[in-house]
Amino acid sequence: MIPLPLLIAQTPPPVQIVRPQEVRPLPAQLDTIPVFNSNSPELIGEPGILLSTFPPEGMEQPEAHLNFAFDGRFDVFAHHVYRADDPDDLSAMYVAILVHNPGVDTVTLKVLAGASYLSQPDAPFITLPSAVPFSPSDPVFAGPGSRAMGDLIQNRRQDLFPSQLVVPPGASALLMNVPIPVAEFDPPINGRSTLLELDSDGPVYLASLAQSANADGNENEFAPSLTQWERLLKTSGVAGPRDRTPTPITDNPEQIIYGRVAGVAQGSSWTTTVTDHDDAEILTIPASGSAISYGISTLYAGQMGTGQNQSAEMLVRYDDTAYQAHGNYGIEYNLAFPLHNATDSPQTITVALETPIKEDTLSAAGLQFFETPPNRTFFRGPVQIRYRDDLGLPRIRNIHLVQLRGQQVDPLTTLTLAPQEHRRVDVILRYPPDSTPPQVITIQTQ
Repeated sequence: MIPLPLLIAQTPPPVQIVRPQEVRPLPAQLDTIPVFNSNSPELIGEPGILLSTFPPEGMEQPEAHLNFAFDGRFDVFAHHVYRADDPDDLSAMYVAILVHNPGVDTVTLKVLAGASYLSQPDAPFITLPSAVPFSPSDPVFAGPGSRAMGDLIQNRRQDLFPSQLVVPPGASALLMNVPIPVAEFDPPINGRSTLLELDSDGPVYLASLAQSANADGNENEFAPSLTQWERLLKTSGVAGPRDRTPTPITDNPEQIIYGRVAGVAQGSSWTTTVTDHDDAEILTIPASGSAISYGISTLYAGQMGTGQNQSAEMLVRYDDTAYQAHGNYGIEYNLAFPLHNATDSPQTITVALETPIKEDTLSAAGLQFFETPPNRTFFRGPVQIRYRDDLGLPRIRNIHLVQLRGQQVDPLTTLTLAPQEHRRVDVILRYPPDSTPPQVITIQTQ
């Protein structure tokens, strides 16, 4: 008997749903505040320089130094993971932010706001519902990036950081010197996310560095000293292993490797009032049953039909890292929507942050979602929405969102606008690490 061929069950592709609508570019642009962006290598295996903007002169490996001075307002973003591959060495990996004053006058560096959290135990990746309201005194988070972004939305400065750092002429100081511990975890892996808003009254150079903890004779661990960090900066090269090398940006991308970011990006916030056009003062709500969306963190090859790439440009970068700060991790979106009901009847509208299926140009006349989305989290973090409710009372809602790729979600709020009524809605978020762009903010009329 001839055996019948084996029949292999094929999983049917997920059903996609098209919501016919318009998708518009977001008005305005990123500001010009520089961001020290340390995200490569994401997984630290070999200690060394994560990112240095020091001058290369006098350094043993000059290619590890990008020669960029910060002066005035700037931000620091750092997001790294450490995994101990040697079971006989579970010592912590320390990460530091070193600040150097090259001038002849003392420099004062103000810490306006900032937070730094570990994955474990500070902010584990717990399973949360799609939307959880929270109060500033009782935050909700899942992951260190999620928790740090929540602090920054509230303009908090964690006790870990001083209100200011005074750096004498020609000297260096540590803004941060903290561990990524792994010994008590199985598997021995942990991560840390950091975001700082800073203001310097003189030029400074910065470096993000990684090296193993010191230990005494009793195996107690403690942080490397300033002198040890300065020695590592002068003698070491870039930390490893290196992430995948990004593909160049072209007009006809095929397989895209975005890469991880290591350099100085331009832009820390996107603040705008979204109106019908540049000369308008209102945003007319869509017709009954229709929706309009505005891109959030759109990027190269993921512009959602808007023709707009919101990724921050890199002012300096390592050659094997991302060409743009795609994802805009840590960047603040502060968006005002002055909604107007131009009809002669009440209209009920919803405001939502959504994660549709990523496209560059829309293959259908609208956004696409999955009927049953795959279990892949594409957005995880807090969003704040401010508005007056239907009774005229001011509301501020803080909501932690978890969204799967292509998931259809509930709105942030639902409002009923009277005939010819104007009502402003503000949406504020810090784009969270561990999210995957792009997203959209959607105004929909029921």
